[in-house]
Amino acid sequence: MDEPLYQRIADDLRRRIARGDLPVGAALPSESQLCEQWAASRGPVRQALSALRAEGLIGGGRGRPPVVRTSRVPQPFETLLSFSRWAHSLGRTPGQRTLEIARRPARQEVADALAIDEGDPVVDLVRLRLLDGRPTMIERTTFVESVGRLLFDVAFDPDSSSIYAYLAERGVDLSVARHVFDAVAADPTDASLLEVPEGAPLLRERRRAGSASGEPYEYSDDRYRPDVVTFTIENAEQAHPSVARAWRPTPADNNQTHPK
Repeated sequence: MDEPLYQRIADDLRRRIARGDLPVGAALPSESQLCEQWAASRGPVRQALSALRAEGLIGGGRGRPPVVRTSRVPQPFETLLSFSRWAHSLGRTPGQRTLEIARRPARQEVADALAIDEGDPVVDLVRLRLLDGRPTMIERTTFVESVGRLLFDVAFDPDSSSIYAYLAERGVDLSVARHVFDAVAADPTDASLLEVPEGAPLLRERRRAGSASGEPYEYSDDRYRPDVVTFTIENAEQAHPSVARAWRPTPADNNQTHPK
């Protein structure tokens, strides 16, 4: 079934905001321009703009085109889960460098998260994640052995594609996740890989993901450079909270042409 017209208009504007085509402070096209672009009446256009206002993406107006207030576009669940999909949604280029894939006994913290016994076999994955070639996040992920062993398939290259997309193709259900956010100081390894001083503050996301039936398959400790990525949580009295991961551009980024 096709999406309603107002939703397609809103989705297109969100993408343009996320890519930087409509940067913070920029005016959106006028209602008449959007009506002409989409061959639409004012009703769907106003519904789309109302949705963006409710999300805090745009503001102002009152007889003039609204302006972009933030580039932190709310994300659906699967986009928050996958770094690659999130980067593509922004029009950025994701990258990764796999540092380790190893089968080893589960540590107590991991065993508790994955509902297995300490010492049970698991598969550890360590990757440096890049955004437009820039070190952005260190991903330390542990999979239960039955899932992790899929990563040893000679046909799979963890540096060339999304692990989540690959596991989904292999029938692994990662449709439920719990995220815990805090801050940690960069240890010597973090500092070297992320190119920050030792002890510098990092944003940490600890994630447990698994099936809709509640079976845990993955536990991850992801550490982000806070000058590159931020997280926001938006809630409302009658809606579930939504979490958004946002790219934080620097002045140097703003002088570059955004990739499409």
